[in-house]
Amino acid sequence: MLLGIISDTHNRLERTAKAVHQLQDAGIETLIHCGDISHPDILALFTGWPTYFVMGNNDDDAELRHALTLMNHLNYLHRGDIIELAGKRIAITHGHLYREMQALMMQEPDYMLSGHTHVAHDELTRNIRCINPGALHRASEYSVATLNLLTNQLQFLPVRG
Repeated sequence: MLLGIISDTHNRLERTAKAVHQLQDAGIETLIHCGDISHPDILALFTGWPTYFVMGNNDDDAELRHALTLMNHLNYLHRGDIIELAGKRIAITHGHLYREMQALMMQEPDYMLSGHTHVAHDELTRNIRCINPGALHRASEYSVATLNLLTNQLQFLPVRG
């Protein structure tokens, strides 16, 4: 199963649309947004896949909850949660709340997906693979990522513009 991972779109609609097309071309089956969507219009770009998303420090909970009533492919995980896909446990949070991240890490997921720093990274912490796909706003390089849950292969995709 191929995941598309995106974060910190900050209502950059055109750039996010480019990123979504890249993820679609890569053949993703599920999309995960790690927060700082900033406006529900971004969520409308994520049709065609089951989508999981969390709230970041620049998101309005009421607006995002309203978007859920309009789009049934969305799975809102509030500030963070663990999901299971392809036999892997995947923690998803924005990354701005230390206690939230620690609580998720204590549950020993296979992956911890987060954003917030606007810097792409991939590191192993306490046998948990921690991945930040980068950002589509205020980053030296804009990027998203794909993760193959069967092969564990991660690929960062640069997004131009």
